[in-house]
Amino acid sequence: MSQNIPAARPPKLALPIAYKRAMPTEPIRSMVPKNALPEILFLTSYPPRECGIATYSYDLIAALNAKFSRSFQISVCALETNDEQPTYTHKPAFRLNTHQPNSFAKVAFQINKSPNIQLVVIQHEFGFFAQNEDAFRAFFSSISAPIVFVFHTVLPAPNTAHKQLVDAMMAAASFVVTMTQSAAQMLQKYYVASPSKISIIPHGTHLVPHLSKITLKQKYLLKGKFVLSTFGLLSNGKNIETTLKALPAIVDAFPNVVFLIIGKTHPTVAKQQGETYRNMLTTMVADLHLENNVKFINAYLPLPQLLEYLQLTDIYLFTSNDPNQAVSGTFVYAVSCGCPIISTPIPHAVEVLKNGSGVIIDFANSTALSAAAITLLADETLRHNISLNGLHQMAFTAWENAAIAHANLFRILVPKNIDLQYNLPPINLDHFKKLTTGFGMLQFSIINLPNPKSGYTLDDNARALVAISQYHQQFGDPNCLLYIQVYLDFIKFCLQPDGSFLNYVDAQFRFTSQNDLENLEDSNGRAIWALGYVVSIQHLLPLTLANQAASIMNLALPYACTIRSTRAMAFVIKGIYYCNLSAPSIGNLSLTRKIANRLVQMYKHESEPNWLWFESYLTYGNSILPEALLCAWLTTGDHTYKAIALASFEFLLSKTFSNNAIHVVSNRGWLPKKHTAPVSAPGGEQPIDVAYTIIALKKFYHVFKNYSYKQKMQTAFNWFLGNNHLKQIIYNPCTGGCYDGLEENYVNLNQGAESTVSYLMARLAIEQIEPRLLPAAALMHRTMGQQRPTTAPTQLKHFPTKHTHQSA
Repeated sequence: MSQNIPAARPPKLALPIAYKRAMPTEPIRSMVPKNALPEILFLTSYPPRECGIATYSYDLIAALNAKFSRSFQISVCALETNDEQPTYTHKPAFRLNTHQPNSFAKVAFQINKSPNIQLVVIQHEFGFFAQNEDAFRAFFSSISAPIVFVFHTVLPAPNTAHKQLVDAMMAAASFVVTMTQSAAQMLQKYYVASPSKISIIPHGTHLVPHLSKITLKQKYLLKGKFVLSTFGLLSNGKNIETTLKALPAIVDAFPNVVFLIIGKTHPTVAKQQGETYRNMLTTMVADLHLENNVKFINAYLPLPQLLEYLQLTDIYLFTSNDPNQAVSGTFVYAVSCGCPIISTPIPHAVEVLKNGSGVIIDFANSTALSAAAITLLADETLRHNISLNGLHQMAFTAWENAAIAHANLFRILVPKNIDLQYNLPPINLDHFKKLTTGFGMLQFSIINLPNPKSGYTLDDNARALVAISQYHQQFGDPNCLLYIQVYLDFIKFCLQPDGSFLNYVDAQFRFTSQNDLENLEDSNGRAIWALGYVVSIQHLLPLTLANQAASIMNLALPYACTIRSTRAMAFVIKGIYYCNLSAPSIGNLSLTRKIANRLVQMYKHESEPNWLWFESYLTYGNSILPEALLCAWLTTGDHTYKAIALASFEFLLSKTFSNNAIHVVSNRGWLPKKHTAPVSAPGGEQPIDVAYTIIALKKFYHVFKNYSYKQKMQTAFNWFLGNNHLKQIIYNPCTGGCYDGLEENYVNLNQGAESTVSYLMARLAIEQIEPRLLPAAALMHRTMGQQRPTTAPTQLKHFPTKHTHQSA
């Protein structure tokens, strides 16, 4: 997105006399309350008006409020007509009747005298203003605040009137938004449009939990059916007859096909033509003897129900007959729900359905549609691959990302007043629990579906044990005890007779050959960390759990003192530090000194005036090292550890924080000593590195009360929420999972154990510093107080499966 803002507003068009009487001579801006958030006014159709742009605006505003309610406030000027004046659930700030010329002048006056309105965002569709284009042109020319036009349609080769109107809008706008690259190109080709004024923000899509098709088909009485579907407000522009003509050939190949036509007739079409188009389709269904294969759902479905219908769909069919249709909300919703798509070649579809993300057919080509549908229905693997390609192709269009893009645009246009502050999402353990079986936490997910074939690792279960122990410590939720037991049992399962641990376990609960090929010291260190943390909260646990953790740790510590891996030693120090909080011992104190001194020697060997670090490279999990030495100082009181902890941590922060953002060291290429500049190359950033940074910042903040550490915690956490080089979310608030990585040009959508647990630990760290938005269950448990449970958990009813532990 270009950030070249015009130096001054373009000259105003001449105003009609009615406007000159209505407008104040000077906009009233001095009366804005000092503490009031800047106001962004959306001029748009709005629910309950049944209109695609009304739905679009509602979803966008909801996403903006969810993410940035502390940064600005949003109000609505609802577009109405003589025939459509709905009763609103929440009263809009203004109402503009587009059939009444005087309404434009009245509303323009009201907007200009509203002191807090800093920006006006106009959702534009030619049909909105067709009856009073001159009044509309005078309206936007008279608005004193900056204007953003969002073009829902861009016409190629326009007639003179359309070109003049769009050129006037471009001249009056501070920025314009299009939803596709092709629309932006048409603006530049056919109109007087500066590229520096154009921002491309795709139509938003909903994050969905990707529920089971089988379960949803049973719910909607479609068990055993292949489901084709299309949805939207019906009009002849949908060209659904193309599908009906193709359906007999599809039914011959797959008799169990059902085609869902979801949506009521468009209100404007219903007023002008009644149900003529729907009746024609019904007649065609009868003539083709398709009564058992076509189902009309004549309703404007609530969003949750609509998304479920799309998730159970095997193939979504988009058959618009308008080659100039710029964008389709129905189309993108289907892709985001994982539907394989067969579509006619509107520009939006051509852009999205590339790289194996769907099938393009020509307009009104029923033969091509039936052939494509038969091919897809015959090949489940092909449908699955197209679905995954589409999900990855459309990931960046989530409403949360659309909100981030719009908010950054608002910040550019109102630079003095808008300070973007990301809202913290509530804590959500859904995906964390979904990854957990009765044996342990699974390693990987495909999108948000746990992959049992990926097996288990000690790494993931140790981190999960720390995270769920922290959650229990903060909220006192007794359900946590079930999970603590599972992860403790897994660690015990991995314990070997010499006190070491193995890391990799397959789906059949057998240790894999990968344990022989890799250095497992880091895994061993993480196990000590987790066991020590459980011991530290023993007063909140049944004695059996606390004793089990202490017993395993005592067996493992003798081996731990032989560890030489830098980060493994750091984890061991952390584990002993936490253990000592509840069960101090002289032996643990001595072991801490022994291991911490090794880190000190490494630091002295590698550090230079411009390189205050333990190694010649910055690699992964860097913040664990200064944090460990800080823990060593807190355990022993040795000020050498404190000095090196502070020096090395400040050095690390200088390399990873810049311009109010964090860029952790990339796994695409570590940062060598000779490279003295901060991290800059995008891509290869892992959630675990951001989480470890937040955890270390929390520890340093608690010890030294340096406010900059608290600020950096929030800055780093915003990386998960969208403050990263792609300006995209890494945490999925719908599933509670965290995406596996931030690459140079895309986000890895798989939500595995490492990333999901890392996010949860980071979120819990933020919660300790600034409590807010607690889970509902946690509020209840917090008010009840925290006392030692009298019994250990005995049932694993919360887990999807229960396995019996087996020895290797």
